[in-house]
Amino acid sequence: MPLDPPDRAALDAAAQRRGLGLSESDIESFGPFVHGLLSSWNVVEELYGETAPSAPERAWQRPQDADNPYGAWYVTTDITEGGQGPLAGRTVAVKDNTAVAGVPMMNGSPYLEGYVPLRDAAVVSRLLAAGATIAGKAVCEDLCFSGGSHTSRPAPVRNPWDERRSAGGSSSGSAALVAGGVVDLATGGDQGGSVRIPAAYSGIVGHKPTYGLVPYTGAFPIEQTIDHVGPMTRTVADAALMLSVMAGPDGLDPRQPRDLVPDDYVGALDRGAEGMRIGVVTEGFGHPNSEPEVDDAVRAGVDVLRGAGLTAEEVSIPWHAHGARIWDVIATEGAMNQMVDGNGYGMNRDGLYDPEVIEHYGRGWRADGSRFSETVKLVLLAGGYTVDRHHGRYYAMARNLVPRLRAAYDAALARYDVLVMPTLPLRATALPAPDAPREEVIPRALEMIANTCVTDVTGHPACSVPAGLAGGLPAGMMIIGRHFADADVLRVAQAFEQAVGGFPAPHAATART
Repeated sequence: MPLDPPDRAALDAAAQRRGLGLSESDIESFGPFVHGLLSSWNVVEELYGETAPSAPERAWQRPQDADNPYGAWYVTTDITEGGQGPLAGRTVAVKDNTAVAGVPMMNGSPYLEGYVPLRDAAVVSRLLAAGATIAGKAVCEDLCFSGGSHTSRPAPVRNPWDERRSAGGSSSGSAALVAGGVVDLATGGDQGGSVRIPAAYSGIVGHKPTYGLVPYTGAFPIEQTIDHVGPMTRTVADAALMLSVMAGPDGLDPRQPRDLVPDDYVGALDRGAEGMRIGVVTEGFGHPNSEPEVDDAVRAGVDVLRGAGLTAEEVSIPWHAHGARIWDVIATEGAMNQMVDGNGYGMNRDGLYDPEVIEHYGRGWRADGSRFSETVKLVLLAGGYTVDRHHGRYYAMARNLVPRLRAAYDAALARYDVLVMPTLPLRATALPAPDAPREEVIPRALEMIANTCVTDVTGHPACSVPAGLAGGLPAGMMIIGRHFADADVLRVAQAFEQAVGGFPAPHAATART
């Protein structure tokens, strides 16, 4: 529909918001210039309408409670292109921050409810082309800004190991559906650990690829410099297979190097990992909230890898301890600027935008900001304060520290093939009650990210695998590699999986498969 030209009152309001100091006569004088310039907006809308796709007709259902194990499905589908390929016959849950054309996408937020994408995300197109069946959209946390599974809407996601506990976030539904044996594979998104956190809590494999290896096109952004999409699976071989399908440039995502050539991640597993060198990162253990059982399980996992023919020794990366602080500033001010004020996409970048979701979401939250989750409100309060006072100075300082943080990892990775540490300092925690105070809700959402968030900033690939069970709950071990050496990370992960005879499944998953 044509853009309504602003009247004098609208122009005066715009001038006052920006302190332009215009008089009534100035506003009158500017009016014709503004109206003339805005005619281009109508031309752009007409041109876009000639090229924009129409959403395909795809059947979907909102599951009843009895058909929604762990509360993990947002909607269910049965979408396939019917072709052959490496994923033929395999079912996939797509995290509900990622577009499946013609199927509702909520991203865990009331502000996106009712939005239906026109285009498949790049990874969805690739999964379908590889023969996969999209079984539905998996519930995720509200705008994906939580490491717990209690901020998701319409309800918390429950952990298959103990349904009173968190499945981890923000890819909460994806993890629960894979761990519970409901689907074969799932996609996840990772900005602070949101593939690896639920993988660790739920006892599955979660691989955060090297930054830019997998196109983010069609997934709802949080902050362009830390956005990742990755596979969530029950086995390392399946993670390698999914990554082989998903990886590679799409020509639309500015996060990706245009000369990127993915590896053969499936074939790399055949090379094994014997003789590879492991650096066990001292600073990844012994956090103030670390559970001794988790640290012990990961150190025992390192011993298993030694027994499988790898070498391992302690390495200190002091900058790892600073990584979460740097992430705090980037994720807070950056997310406020892009995810909220920029309506998800922001501006000033090349690549494919989603005009429909930008307007749907932007109109929704501006009509009533009270429906943001407690974690997003925290972002807006802290980020709003610092940006209003210092105009992005701290974001700029944090971004300027990233090369030093990245170099600290690179220096360790020059001596070792991979680095190892606990994925999280603790095991799955109890889900807060629906009426829990924010003094419980916020810590439960962010208390576990100290190790995972750092590689979102540095861009190194990182894979979480189950190190073992501690008190009947999974503990995660994280394996980190050099940039674009995802194959090395997966080789070590599979060596561990084979050495322990496969990863355990919760009783519910055993019963389903």
